[in-house]
Amino acid sequence: MTQLTLTVLGCSSSSGTPLIGCDCPTCTSNDPKNRRTRCSAHIQIGEQHWQIDTGTDFYHQALQHRLPRIDGILYTHPHADHLNGIDDLRAFCYKQQAAIPIYGHHDTLANICSRFDYAFLEQNRHWNRPVLRAHELPLNQGQNSVLNINNVPVWQFGVPHGSWITSAFRIGNIAWFTDLNHIEESIFPHLQGLDYLFLDCLMDTPYPSHLSTEQAFAYAKRINAKQTYFIHMTHAQEYHTLKQRCPQNCAPAYDGLTVHSSY
Repeated sequence: MTQLTLTVLGCSSSSGTPLIGCDCPTCTSNDPKNRRTRCSAHIQIGEQHWQIDTGTDFYHQALQHRLPRIDGILYTHPHADHLNGIDDLRAFCYKQQAAIPIYGHHDTLANICSRFDYAFLEQNRHWNRPVLRAHELPLNQGQNSVLNINNVPVWQFGVPHGSWITSAFRIGNIAWFTDLNHIEESIFPHLQGLDYLFLDCLMDTPYPSHLSTEQAFAYAKRINAKQTYFIHMTHAQEYHTLKQRCPQNCAPAYDGLTVHSSY
């Protein structure tokens, strides 16, 4: 059996919380649970350390949580708040003296390889840029996983994010579903028996590329993980107010939240 530890590095929407120039109760709160960096996670799978996205705040997240190494990255999609910390992977490449493999679906990897083409060149003796290797993962068909990490299966699901496709991941008994506005019926059978579900929950107002609060509540009830945490929240989601509204076995996430599972 392999032990898994997931740490939420950030659970904010693309603008971060506090929002620049805003003096709402959430943005002026001194509660650390109302201070959110851009959405990403770090997951230890046995002895391996994997990253879900490298967003705009990745440099500060890596320092704050003293990330020891990165053995691979699962990218959900190439929007800036999930990708644009990619240059700071060079510190890990230098420390590990090795290229880092990145994984995602075809469109995501094509976008990353085009925008950050220099990161896919061979390393030089200075290690003065990230050195990455792209590995395309197929979207799940049937029961087969698309990747295996230390005997833990990884499934990848395509979910709509407006006109984009985001990769949602199930890693053992932990699922990470960010930046989506719908879950296809065919995906639900793959989400049974989850210990933890991390689910997009932008704000109360319906939005074309994210789940509203009520949509997130409905999906959480249907999936029925042992515990659901809501992520990718705007400053409109004050932590304690949202927590009081949450269904049973659901709560808002917060930066630094850590959960443990096994598979």
